[in-house]
Amino acid sequence: MTSPENRMKRRDFLQKSLASAALAGFAIVPRHVLGGVGYVPPSEKLNIAGVGAGGRGYEDLVAVESENIVALCDVDDKRAAPTYERFPKARRYHDFRKLLDWEEKNIDAVVVASTDHTHIPVSVMAMKMGKHVYCEKPLGRDIHEVRVATKVARRYGLATQMGNGAHSGYNYRSMVAMIKAGTIGEVREVHAWCDQAWAPGDRPKHGPPVPEHLKWDLWLGPAPVRPYHPTYHPQGWRQWWDFGNGRLGDMGCHMIDLPFTALDLKYPLTAEAEAPSINRESAPPWLIARWTFPARGDLPPVELTWYDGDKRPPLQKKHNMPDYPEGVLFVGSEGMLIADYGRFKLYPDDKFAGVARPRLPHGLEHPQEWIAACKTGSPTGCNFEYAGPLTETVLLGTVAHRAGKKIEWDAENMKVTNCPEANEFIRREYRYGWTL
Repeated sequence: MTSPENRMKRRDFLQKSLASAALAGFAIVPRHVLGGVGYVPPSEKLNIAGVGAGGRGYEDLVAVESENIVALCDVDDKRAAPTYERFPKARRYHDFRKLLDWEEKNIDAVVVASTDHTHIPVSVMAMKMGKHVYCEKPLGRDIHEVRVATKVARRYGLATQMGNGAHSGYNYRSMVAMIKAGTIGEVREVHAWCDQAWAPGDRPKHGPPVPEHLKWDLWLGPAPVRPYHPTYHPQGWRQWWDFGNGRLGDMGCHMIDLPFTALDLKYPLTAEAEAPSINRESAPPWLIARWTFPARGDLPPVELTWYDGDKRPPLQKKHNMPDYPEGVLFVGSEGMLIADYGRFKLYPDDKFAGVARPRLPHGLEHPQEWIAACKTGSPTGCNFEYAGPLTETVLLGTVAHRAGKKIEWDAENMKVTNCPEANEFIRREYRYGWTL
Protein backbone atom coordinates (compact mmCIF):
# COMPACT_ATOMS: atom_id res chain seq x y z
CA MET A 1 0.00 0.00 0.00
CA THR A 2 1.37 3.40 -0.89
CA SER A 3 1.99 5.94 1.87
CA PRO A 4 -0.33 8.96 2.41
CA GLU A 5 2.50 11.21 1.26
CA ASN A 6 2.84 9.36 -2.04
CA ARG A 7 -0.92 9.31 -2.54
CA MET A 8 -1.06 13.06 -2.06
CA LYS A 9 1.87 13.61 -4.44
CA ARG A 10 -0.02 11.58 -7.02
CA ARG A 11 -3.14 13.67 -6.35
CA ASP A 12 -1.19 16.90 -6.95
CA PHE A 13 0.27 15.48 -10.15
CA LEU A 14 -3.16 14.43 -11.42
CA GLN A 15 -4.66 17.83 -10.60
CA LYS A 16 -1.93 19.60 -12.55
CA SER A 17 -2.27 17.16 -15.45
CA LEU A 18 -6.03 17.65 -15.54
CA ALA A 19 -5.65 21.42 -15.53
CA SER A 20 -3.21 21.22 -18.44
CA ALA A 21 -5.60 18.97 -20.34
CA ALA A 22 -8.48 21.37 -19.77
CA LEU A 23 -6.43 24.25 -21.16
CA ALA A 24 -5.67 22.15 -24.19
CA GLY A 25 -9.37 21.50 -24.79
CA PHE A 26 -9.51 17.88 -23.65
CA ALA A 27 -12.53 16.39 -21.85
CA ILE A 28 -12.60 15.46 -18.18
CA VAL A 29 -10.75 12.18 -17.64
CA PRO A 30 -12.81 9.58 -15.73
CA ARG A 31 -11.48 8.04 -12.53
CA HIS A 32 -11.04 4.56 -14.02
CA VAL A 33 -8.48 6.06 -16.44
CA LEU A 34 -6.66 8.10 -13.81
CA GLY A 35 -6.72 5.31 -11.23
CA GLY A 36 -6.74 5.61 -7.44
CA VAL A 37 -8.99 7.52 -5.08
CA GLY A 38 -6.76 10.51 -4.32
CA TYR A 39 -8.32 12.70 -7.00
CA VAL A 40 -11.98 12.82 -8.03
CA PRO A 41 -12.87 14.68 -11.23
CA PRO A 42 -15.75 17.16 -10.93
CA SER A 43 -17.84 15.00 -13.26
CA GLU A 44 -17.95 12.18 -10.71
CA LYS A 45 -19.48 11.75 -7.29
CA LEU A 46 -17.48 11.44 -4.11
CA ASN A 47 -17.70 8.33 -1.96
CA ILE A 48 -18.39 9.70 1.52
CA ALA A 49 -18.37 8.05 4.94
CA GLY A 50 -20.24 9.53 7.90
CA VAL A 51 -18.90 9.15 11.44
CA GLY A 52 -21.50 10.16 14.00
CA ALA A 53 -24.53 9.31 11.91
CA GLY A 54 -27.27 10.23 14.37
CA GLY A 55 -28.46 13.69 15.45
CA ARG A 56 -26.52 16.43 13.69
CA GLY A 57 -24.82 13.80 11.56
CA TYR A 58 -28.13 13.05 9.84
CA GLU A 59 -28.47 16.69 8.74
CA ASP A 60 -24.85 16.89 7.58
CA LEU A 61 -25.18 13.74 5.49
CA VAL A 62 -28.50 14.78 3.96
CA ALA A 63 -26.77 18.02 2.93
CA VAL A 64 -24.29 16.03 0.82
CA GLU A 65 -26.54 13.18 -0.31
CA SER A 66 -26.06 14.21 -3.93
CA GLU A 67 -22.77 12.34 -3.54
CA ASN A 68 -22.44 8.63 -2.69
CA ILE A 69 -22.93 7.90 1.03
CA VAL A 70 -21.17 4.54 1.17
CA ALA A 71 -20.42 3.90 4.85
CA LEU A 72 -21.82 5.00 8.21
CA CYS A 73 -20.50 4.75 11.75
CA ASP A 74 -22.33 5.35 15.01
CA VAL A 75 -22.09 3.88 18.50
CA ASP A 76 -25.86 4.19 19.05
CA ASP A 77 -27.98 2.12 16.67
CA LYS A 78 -31.22 3.66 17.93
CA ARG A 79 -30.08 7.25 17.46
CA ALA A 80 -28.62 6.47 14.03
CA ALA A 81 -31.70 4.55 12.82
CA PRO A 82 -33.16 7.44 10.73
CA THR A 83 -29.82 7.81 8.94
CA TYR A 84 -29.57 4.06 8.33
CA GLU A 85 -33.07 4.18 6.85
CA ARG A 86 -32.21 7.15 4.65
CA PHE A 87 -29.07 5.46 3.29
CA PRO A 88 -29.91 1.74 3.34
CA LYS A 89 -27.06 0.73 1.02
CA ALA A 90 -24.34 2.28 3.19
CA ARG A 91 -22.23 -0.22 5.12
CA ARG A 92 -22.52 0.16 8.90
CA TYR A 93 -19.88 0.26 11.62
CA HIS A 94 -19.67 0.96 15.35
CA ASP A 95 -15.93 1.69 15.50
CA PHE A 96 -14.66 4.48 13.22
CA ARG A 97 -11.18 2.93 13.23
CA LYS A 98 -12.54 -0.19 11.55
CA LEU A 99 -14.52 1.85 9.07
CA LEU A 100 -11.47 3.84 8.01
CA ASP A 101 -9.25 0.77 7.93
CA TRP A 102 -11.62 -1.47 5.99
CA GLU A 103 -13.01 1.21 3.69
CA GLU A 104 -9.77 3.05 2.94
CA LYS A 105 -9.83 2.19 -0.76
CA ASN A 106 -13.56 2.87 -1.09
CA ILE A 107 -13.97 6.37 0.35
CA ASP A 108 -12.78 9.81 -0.72
CA ALA A 109 -14.04 11.94 2.16
CA VAL A 110 -15.42 11.77 5.69
CA VAL A 111 -18.12 13.78 7.45
CA VAL A 112 -17.42 13.88 11.21
CA ALA A 113 -20.41 14.68 13.44
CA SER A 114 -19.60 12.64 16.53
CA THR A 115 -19.27 14.13 20.01
CA ASP A 116 -16.65 16.88 20.47
CA HIS A 117 -14.21 14.63 22.31
CA THR A 118 -13.91 12.31 19.30
CA HIS A 119 -13.82 14.94 16.51
CA ILE A 120 -10.04 15.04 16.26
CA PRO A 121 -9.24 11.32 16.58
CA VAL A 122 -11.58 10.64 13.65
CA SER A 123 -10.46 13.62 11.57
CA VAL A 124 -6.73 13.05 12.02
CA MET A 125 -6.93 9.34 11.21
CA ALA A 126 -8.95 10.11 8.08
CA MET A 127 -6.60 12.86 6.91
CA LYS A 128 -3.53 10.67 7.42
CA MET A 129 -5.19 8.27 5.00
CA GLY A 130 -5.56 11.08 2.46
CA LYS A 131 -9.29 11.67 3.00
CA HIS A 132 -10.97 15.07 2.85
CA VAL A 133 -12.77 15.99 6.09
CA TYR A 134 -15.86 17.97 7.03
CA CYS A 135 -15.89 18.21 10.84
CA GLU A 136 -18.61 19.69 13.00
CA LYS A 137 -17.80 22.57 15.33
CA PRO A 138 -15.90 22.98 17.57
CA LEU A 139 -12.95 21.47 15.78
CA GLY A 140 -11.75 19.69 18.92
CA ARG A 141 -12.12 19.39 22.67
CA ASP A 142 -8.68 20.73 23.62
CA ILE A 143 -6.07 23.01 22.09
CA HIS A 144 -3.40 20.36 21.55
CA GLU A 145 -5.84 18.30 19.46
CA VAL A 146 -6.74 21.32 17.37
CA ARG A 147 -3.08 22.07 16.64
CA VAL A 148 -2.47 18.47 15.57
CA ALA A 149 -5.43 18.50 13.18
CA THR A 150 -4.37 21.84 11.70
CA LYS A 151 -0.84 20.58 11.05
CA VAL A 152 -2.04 17.31 9.51
CA ALA A 153 -4.45 19.12 7.18
CA ARG A 154 -1.67 21.46 6.10
CA ARG A 155 0.74 18.58 5.53
CA TYR A 156 -1.56 16.59 3.25
CA GLY A 157 -3.19 19.52 1.44
CA LEU A 158 -6.71 18.18 1.85
CA ALA A 159 -10.08 19.89 1.53
CA THR A 160 -11.29 20.61 5.06
CA GLN A 161 -14.26 22.50 6.47
CA MET A 162 -15.51 23.05 10.03
CA GLY A 163 -19.28 22.84 10.25
CA ASN A 164 -20.29 26.35 11.32
CA GLY A 165 -22.62 26.80 8.37
CA ALA A 166 -23.58 30.45 8.95
CA HIS A 167 -20.07 31.39 7.81
CA SER A 168 -21.18 30.80 4.21
CA GLY A 169 -24.55 32.48 4.68
CA TYR A 170 -25.51 35.74 3.00
CA ASN A 171 -25.98 37.73 6.21
CA TYR A 172 -22.59 36.79 7.64
CA ARG A 173 -20.79 37.54 4.40
CA SER A 174 -22.52 40.89 4.06
CA MET A 175 -21.72 41.83 7.67
CA VAL A 176 -18.06 41.01 7.01
CA ALA A 177 -18.16 43.26 3.92
CA MET A 178 -19.68 46.14 5.91
CA ILE A 179 -17.12 45.93 8.71
CA LYS A 180 -14.20 45.65 6.27
CA ALA A 181 -15.55 48.62 4.29
CA GLY A 182 -15.41 50.76 7.43
CA THR A 183 -19.18 51.32 7.69
CA ILE A 184 -18.93 51.84 11.48
CA GLY A 185 -15.31 53.00 11.48
CA GLU A 186 -12.44 51.45 13.39
CA VAL A 187 -13.50 48.50 15.57
CA ARG A 188 -11.70 47.88 18.86
CA GLU A 189 -14.53 46.25 20.84
CA VAL A 190 -16.81 43.29 20.06
CA HIS A 191 -19.41 41.38 22.10
CA ALA A 192 -20.88 37.95 21.30
CA TRP A 193 -23.44 35.89 23.20
CA CYS A 194 -25.77 32.91 23.39
CA ASP A 195 -28.56 32.87 25.95
CA GLN A 196 -28.51 29.22 27.01
CA ALA A 197 -26.16 27.36 29.35
CA TRP A 198 -26.19 24.30 31.60
CA ALA A 199 -24.82 23.50 35.05
CA PRO A 200 -25.09 19.82 35.99
CA GLY A 201 -22.79 19.96 39.06
CA ASP A 202 -20.89 16.86 40.15
CA ARG A 203 -20.85 13.88 37.85
CA PRO A 204 -22.91 10.84 38.80
CA LYS A 205 -21.00 8.00 40.42
CA HIS A 206 -23.33 5.22 39.26
CA GLY A 207 -25.89 4.74 36.55
CA PRO A 208 -28.37 2.32 35.03
CA PRO A 209 -27.27 -0.56 32.78
CA VAL A 210 -25.96 0.39 29.37
CA PRO A 211 -28.77 0.17 26.78
CA GLU A 212 -28.41 -2.68 24.32
CA HIS A 213 -28.37 -0.32 21.36
CA LEU A 214 -25.35 1.67 22.69
CA LYS A 215 -21.65 0.74 22.52
CA TRP A 216 -20.65 2.72 25.62
CA ASP A 217 -16.91 2.02 25.59
CA LEU A 218 -16.68 3.23 22.00
CA TRP A 219 -18.77 6.30 22.88
CA LEU A 220 -16.19 7.18 25.56
CA GLY A 221 -13.36 6.81 23.05
CA PRO A 222 -10.20 8.57 24.34
CA ALA A 223 -12.02 10.12 27.34
CA PRO A 224 -11.64 8.77 30.90
CA VAL A 225 -13.73 5.73 31.80
CA ARG A 226 -17.05 6.81 33.28
CA PRO A 227 -20.07 4.66 34.17
CA TYR A 228 -22.87 5.05 31.68
CA HIS A 229 -25.50 7.59 32.68
CA PRO A 230 -28.25 9.27 30.61
CA THR A 231 -26.97 12.67 31.78
CA TYR A 232 -24.10 12.16 29.31
CA HIS A 233 -25.79 10.56 26.31
CA PRO A 234 -27.51 11.41 24.05
CA GLN A 235 -27.89 15.10 24.93
CA GLY A 236 -26.01 16.22 28.04
CA TRP A 237 -22.38 15.51 27.22
CA ARG A 238 -21.44 19.10 26.24
CA GLN A 239 -21.77 20.30 29.83
CA TRP A 240 -19.09 17.92 31.15
CA TRP A 241 -15.41 18.78 30.78
CA ASP A 242 -14.62 15.14 29.94
CA PHE A 243 -16.54 15.46 26.69
CA GLY A 244 -17.21 19.11 25.87
CA ASN A 245 -16.66 22.74 26.87
CA GLY A 246 -20.04 24.01 28.00
CA ARG A 247 -22.08 26.56 26.10
CA LEU A 248 -19.00 28.51 25.02
CA GLY A 249 -17.56 25.36 23.44
CA ASP A 250 -20.90 24.63 21.83
CA MET A 251 -21.78 28.03 20.33
CA GLY A 252 -18.57 30.05 20.47
CA CYS A 253 -17.36 28.89 17.06
CA HIS A 254 -20.66 30.08 15.58
CA MET A 255 -20.88 33.56 17.07
CA ILE A 256 -17.17 34.43 17.37
CA ASP A 257 -16.68 33.35 13.77
CA LEU A 258 -18.15 36.62 12.50
CA PRO A 259 -15.67 38.98 14.25
CA PHE A 260 -12.85 36.54 13.53
CA THR A 261 -13.42 36.90 9.79
CA ALA A 262 -14.45 40.55 9.73
CA LEU A 263 -11.48 41.73 11.81
CA ASP A 264 -8.83 39.24 10.63
CA LEU A 265 -8.31 37.87 14.14
CA LYS A 266 -6.07 34.93 14.93
CA TYR A 267 -4.46 34.09 18.29
CA PRO A 268 -5.35 36.16 21.39
CA LEU A 269 -2.76 37.53 23.81
CA THR A 270 -4.82 37.05 26.97
CA ALA A 271 -8.02 35.36 28.15
CA GLU A 272 -10.00 35.71 31.35
CA ALA A 273 -13.42 34.60 32.56
CA GLU A 274 -15.97 35.11 35.29
CA ALA A 275 -18.70 32.76 36.47
CA PRO A 276 -20.61 32.12 39.71
CA SER A 277 -18.46 29.09 40.53
CA ILE A 278 -15.79 26.72 39.23
CA ASN A 279 -16.55 23.01 39.13
CA ARG A 280 -13.80 20.58 38.15
CA GLU A 281 -16.31 18.29 36.47
CA SER A 282 -18.76 20.56 34.66
CA ALA A 283 -19.45 23.94 33.06
CA PRO A 284 -21.04 26.83 34.99
CA PRO A 285 -24.66 28.10 34.69
CA TRP A 286 -23.35 31.26 33.03
CA LEU A 287 -19.98 32.45 31.79
CA ILE A 288 -18.46 35.74 30.65
CA ALA A 289 -15.10 35.43 28.89
CA ARG A 290 -12.80 38.15 27.51
CA TRP A 291 -9.91 37.99 25.09
CA THR A 292 -7.46 40.64 23.92
CA PHE A 293 -6.01 40.52 20.41
CA PRO A 294 -2.97 42.42 19.12
CA ALA A 295 -2.95 44.90 16.25
CA ARG A 296 -2.92 43.24 12.81
CA GLY A 297 -1.21 45.41 10.20
CA ASP A 298 -3.30 48.59 9.97
CA LEU A 299 -6.03 47.14 12.20
CA PRO A 300 -6.05 48.16 15.89
CA PRO A 301 -6.03 45.86 18.96
CA VAL A 302 -9.40 44.30 19.80
CA GLU A 303 -11.15 43.24 23.01
CA LEU A 304 -13.73 40.51 22.49
CA THR A 305 -16.24 39.51 25.19
CA TRP A 306 -18.49 36.42 25.31
CA TYR A 307 -21.67 35.99 27.37
CA ASP A 308 -23.84 32.92 27.94
CA GLY A 309 -26.63 31.95 30.29
CA ASP A 310 -28.79 34.99 30.96
CA LYS A 311 -25.97 37.51 30.47
CA ARG A 312 -25.83 40.22 27.80
CA PRO A 313 -23.53 43.14 26.91
CA PRO A 314 -24.67 46.27 28.83
CA LEU A 315 -24.57 48.29 25.59
CA GLN A 316 -27.37 46.18 24.17
CA LYS A 317 -29.80 47.28 26.89
CA LYS A 318 -28.47 50.82 27.09
CA HIS A 319 -29.25 51.48 23.42
CA ASN A 320 -32.49 49.46 23.39
CA MET A 321 -31.10 47.06 20.81
CA PRO A 322 -33.05 43.94 19.77
CA ASP A 323 -32.63 41.07 22.20
CA TYR A 324 -31.41 38.42 19.79
CA PRO A 325 -31.03 35.02 21.57
CA GLU A 326 -27.64 34.74 19.87
CA GLY A 327 -25.81 37.71 18.45
CA VAL A 328 -22.71 39.80 17.82
CA LEU A 329 -22.26 43.51 18.56
CA PHE A 330 -19.46 45.47 16.89
CA VAL A 331 -18.52 48.79 18.50
CA GLY A 332 -16.82 51.12 16.02
CA SER A 333 -15.47 54.65 16.13
CA GLU A 334 -18.38 55.81 13.91
CA GLY A 335 -21.24 53.62 15.16
CA MET A 336 -22.34 50.14 16.15
CA LEU A 337 -23.63 47.08 14.31
CA ILE A 338 -25.63 44.23 15.88
CA ALA A 339 -26.29 41.02 13.94
CA ASP A 340 -27.41 37.43 14.26
CA TYR A 341 -27.64 34.70 11.61
CA GLY A 342 -30.10 36.54 9.39
CA ARG A 343 -30.65 40.07 10.77
CA PHE A 344 -28.66 43.22 11.46
CA LYS A 345 -29.15 46.79 12.63
CA LEU A 346 -26.89 49.86 12.67
CA TYR A 347 -26.74 52.48 15.45
CA PRO A 348 -27.39 55.34 15.87
CA ASP A 349 -30.57 55.07 13.81
CA ASP A 350 -30.54 58.58 12.39
CA LYS A 351 -26.94 58.38 11.24
CA PHE A 352 -27.41 55.14 9.33
CA ALA A 353 -30.96 55.66 8.05
CA GLY A 354 -31.25 54.12 4.61
CA VAL A 355 -27.95 52.20 4.80
CA ALA A 356 -28.55 48.73 3.36
CA ARG A 357 -26.45 45.62 3.36
CA PRO A 358 -24.11 45.33 0.38
CA ARG A 359 -25.28 43.26 -2.59
CA LEU A 360 -23.10 40.19 -2.92
CA PRO A 361 -23.21 37.22 -5.27
CA HIS A 362 -24.79 34.16 -3.71
CA GLY A 363 -22.17 31.56 -2.90
CA LEU A 364 -22.35 27.82 -2.32
CA GLU A 365 -23.89 26.50 0.86
CA HIS A 366 -21.36 25.44 3.48
CA PRO A 367 -21.32 21.67 2.78
CA GLN A 368 -21.40 22.21 -0.98
CA GLU A 369 -18.42 24.54 -0.77
CA TRP A 370 -16.52 21.65 0.81
CA ILE A 371 -17.73 19.21 -1.87
CA ALA A 372 -16.47 21.58 -4.57
CA ALA A 373 -13.12 21.85 -2.78
CA CYS A 374 -12.79 18.06 -2.62
CA LYS A 375 -13.30 17.81 -6.36
CA THR A 376 -11.47 20.88 -7.66
CA GLY A 377 -9.12 22.14 -4.96
CA SER A 378 -11.10 25.38 -4.60
CA PRO A 379 -10.87 27.13 -1.21
CA THR A 380 -13.22 26.72 1.74
CA GLY A 381 -14.03 29.51 4.19
CA CYS A 382 -13.69 27.41 7.35
CA ASN A 383 -10.74 25.22 6.42
CA PHE A 384 -8.76 23.95 9.40
CA GLU A 385 -6.10 26.64 8.93
CA TYR A 386 -8.81 29.19 9.80
CA ALA A 387 -10.95 27.03 12.10
CA GLY A 388 -7.95 26.06 14.23
CA PRO A 389 -7.20 29.53 15.70
CA LEU A 390 -10.93 30.23 16.00
CA THR A 391 -11.49 27.06 18.02
CA GLU A 392 -8.35 27.71 20.10
CA THR A 393 -9.69 31.13 21.06
CA VAL A 394 -12.98 29.61 22.19
CA LEU A 395 -11.20 26.92 24.20
CA LEU A 396 -8.88 29.44 25.85
CA GLY A 397 -11.98 31.01 27.37
CA THR A 398 -12.82 27.74 29.13
CA VAL A 399 -9.15 27.28 30.12
CA ALA A 400 -9.17 30.70 31.82
CA HIS A 401 -12.41 29.82 33.61
CA ARG A 402 -11.12 26.47 34.85
CA ALA A 403 -7.81 28.00 35.93
CA GLY A 404 -9.62 30.79 37.77
CA LYS A 405 -7.15 33.40 36.57
CA LYS A 406 -6.45 35.75 33.68
CA ILE A 407 -4.01 33.92 31.46
CA GLU A 408 -1.33 35.12 29.05
CA TRP A 409 -1.08 33.01 25.91
CA ASP A 410 2.11 32.16 24.02
CA ALA A 411 0.53 30.89 20.82
CA GLU A 412 3.82 30.00 19.12
CA ASN A 413 4.77 27.62 21.92
CA MET A 414 1.18 26.68 22.80
CA LYS A 415 1.66 27.55 26.46
CA VAL A 416 0.16 29.70 29.21
CA THR A 417 3.11 31.73 30.49
CA ASN A 418 1.83 33.29 33.71
CA CYS A 419 -0.21 30.46 35.20
CA PRO A 420 1.53 27.06 34.85
CA GLU A 421 -1.41 25.20 36.38
CA ALA A 422 -3.59 26.29 33.47
CA ASN A 423 -1.52 24.21 31.06
CA GLU A 424 -3.13 21.01 32.31
CA PHE A 425 -6.24 22.09 30.40
CA ILE A 426 -4.34 22.61 27.12
CA ARG A 427 -3.84 18.90 26.52
CA ARG A 428 -5.70 15.94 27.95
CA GLU A 429 -4.23 12.49 28.33
CA TYR A 430 -5.93 9.89 26.15
CA ARG A 431 -6.83 6.68 27.87
CA TYR A 432 -4.89 3.54 26.98
CA GLY A 433 -5.46 2.32 23.44
CA TRP A 434 -6.31 5.73 21.95
CA THR A 435 -3.84 8.02 20.23
CA LEU A 436 -3.52 10.68 17.53
